[in-house]
Amino acid sequence: MRLTSLTAAAALALVSISTSLSGQRPDDQINPRSMALLQQGEAARAAGQLDRAAGLVETALTVDPRNRQGFIVLAEIARARGLPGQSIRLYREALTLEPADLQALRGQGEALVAKGAVTKAQENLAKIRKLCGSQCTDATALAAAIAKGPPATATAQQSVTPAPAATPAKP
Repeated sequence: MRLTSLTAAAALALVSISTSLSGQRPDDQINPRSMALLQQGEAARAAGQLDRAAGLVETALTVDPRNRQGFIVLAEIARARGLPGQSIRLYREALTLEPADLQALRGQGEALVAKGAVTKAQENLAKIRKLCGSQCTDATALAAAIAKGPPATATAQQSVTPAPAATPAKP
């Protein structure tokens, strides 16, 4: 009797897993409407219309959240706006979809340097070198950004410590 219930549970689990897997699209089949919106967004970004570009790319991601290139373009727009923290988060989304994306690893590393997190950027550089060796352009570009170091404002923000709060005098 126990064997029958265990067999039935295992069969049910197998059917549910195979059904969910067959309903998913492969990574390389991104919705064509999402790709068209992404291309429009990239054109708007090239024309310097960052707000319009961000709106188009966000719409592309709404149409198909598996559009990894959309996260990368949106991260680049955030970097152009001077928002390295948001850029890091968007690159992380792209890396969730494809952990070996060299463009996303490099971009996130450069954003980390801009934020002042050079050690984490060096971790990204190590991942890139592991994937493609030390002579690929992504590794070279990130190594140059790390060597240049964070901008003076990021360094100044990290070195400033807040002053202790004054305690009110007791009457």
